Amino acid sequence: MAAPPASVDAPRLPPPPAAAGDGPDRPAERSEASCEDRSRQIAGGCPGPEEHCVSFPSHTFPAKSDYMPGTGNAESLDRLLPAVGTRRSPRKRTTSQCKSEPPLLRTSKRTIYTAGRPPWYNEHGTQSKEAFAIGLGGGSASGKTTVARMIIEALDVPWVVLLSMDSFYKVLTTQQQEQAARNNFNFDHPDAFDFDLIVSTLKKLKQGKSVKVPVYDFTTHSRKKDWKTLYGANVIIFEGIMAFADKTLLELLDMKIFVDTDSDIRLVRRLRRDISERGRDIEGVIKQYNKFVKPAFDQYIQPTMRVADIVVPWGSGNTVAIDLIVQHMHSQLEERELSVRAALASAHQCHPLPQTLSVLESTPQVRGMHTIIRDKETSRDEFIFYSKRLMRLLIEHALSFLPFQDCVVQTPQGQDYAGKCYAGKQITGVSILRAGETMEPALRAVCKDVRIGTILIQTNQLTGEPELHYLRLPKDISDDHVILMDCTVSTGAAAMMAVRVLLDHDVPEDKIFLLSLLMAEMGVHSVAYAFPQVRILTTAVDKRVNDLFRIIPGIGNFGDRYFGTDAVPDGSDEEEWPPRATLSEPERA
Repeated sequence: MAAPPASVDAPRLPPPPAAAGDGPDRPAERSEASCEDRSRQIAGGCPGPEEHCVSFPSHTFPAKSDYMPGTGNAESLDRLLPAVGTRRSPRKRTTSQCKSEPPLLRTSKRTIYTAGRPPWYNEHGTQSKEAFAIGLGGGSASGKTTVARMIIEALDVPWVVLLSMDSFYKVLTTQQQEQAARNNFNFDHPDAFDFDLIVSTLKKLKQGKSVKVPVYDFTTHSRKKDWKTLYGANVIIFEGIMAFADKTLLELLDMKIFVDTDSDIRLVRRLRRDISERGRDIEGVIKQYNKFVKPAFDQYIQPTMRVADIVVPWGSGNTVAIDLIVQHMHSQLEERELSVRAALASAHQCHPLPQTLSVLESTPQVRGMHTIIRDKETSRDEFIFYSKRLMRLLIEHALSFLPFQDCVVQTPQGQDYAGKCYAGKQITGVSILRAGETMEPALRAVCKDVRIGTILIQTNQLTGEPELHYLRLPKDISDDHVILMDCTVSTGAAAMMAVRVLLDHDVPEDKIFLLSLLMAEMGVHSVAYAFPQVRILTTAVDKRVNDLFRIIPGIGNFGDRYFGTDAVPDGSDEEEWPPRATLSEPERA
């Protein structure tokens, strides 16, 4: 279902019914539950200077009281706005397979979805459709962000990104900074925004790429040093006062919504927000409103209502409008559903093994270690010992495929030695949890100061598809050679997802090395067909995969045998996470 075409007379959805006791100048109050549930803040920023971390969905939602304190000058305005709900008691984490409850982890301050992101690419490894972009426009303090968060909550999916135009104010000159300090700079003019950066960021998000977004400090009127990372969007919600003011930006939006709120309500909200959150005084806020905000609305913002597909009166109070929008979005998400594993099982399996595959030489020693770890009677201690030996040999073998250049050093005897040195910038290891992390010690043992990242991919037991739950990658990974580690690869579905994540973070395909102790021919073909420049390295390749996606003759579930956990009944060789009977609730959180 496509978005309705833009027209001069965009459809205006009806205002919400007034609750008992509501006056004509006041929107209906919301329940305590909705107040807390709809208060959201998108996460996904950089936890430190050397890495960024993304959890799916990348949304954490603070309690209402965290950003609307009723103190100071703002307290007198509380009675004019909807009541704030009380905090809920914490709820234990559920899983993506739970039907009785939504996949949520609730605390007193945050709500975190625990469901993963399904494949956003086809069996060829390419994105089948661009992410669906919704534009939310309207006047300052009209409720755009609240409407966006309500849409995200009603969608109940973990792969929606909220992008705010407030992050894209231009860097001010010294003279402009002085004007802003005196409330004499017009932040409500189109020239105040960096539209080139907005367009490039939105384009990359629609293409499934990882992007860095500036963090704007409204107190100092400047960008902060650290930018936040956004990644993993099937749906993008872009909101801002000038969301419809640029022609190029309009072409990127698949659906345009204008939030229409009474000017008196917008003024009250702006007063409260700027006083309580941005450290402004009431005189300065009113001065700025009369001088810049109101004229800008009349000149630049209100005229853009004609390009909107839908006009929502009363903003967040209009649940009817939001329900209609969510219904349309669900239809868009259904069109984007993919079945990757089934396609892999039937595609390109009769071809010879690719030239990008390198199998460790099957010496008597290597074959002897395989005999031990494949034997179902092998003890856990022996399984771990000989697996580690194979991992060390595999990683040493993989490093020989890195680029080297000639170099000359001088020996202690004063003689020149013509040797080789690594020609790249840095080596980074990325493990696919949980089995892949068992290869990290071997990589650290042979690569000094190697950086390590992790990707958590879990098979959905209902759909059989891999789902991306979490990733933590080192900063500037795009410049590195990446050693991607997983102990077994059967169909290649999880390995393909991990490679796709690296490509979305601008790692060149020819700089990715996929290492696995054991692979099935199906998995080799799947990865090589989708990503022909990825180097694949393993100690052995088995011929078949059975109907349960187990490698035959295989090795069993590597993670269960290594960590001593229970096997998944009738499951595949690919990992279940978290492993049962190994992690307590606090450790998993």
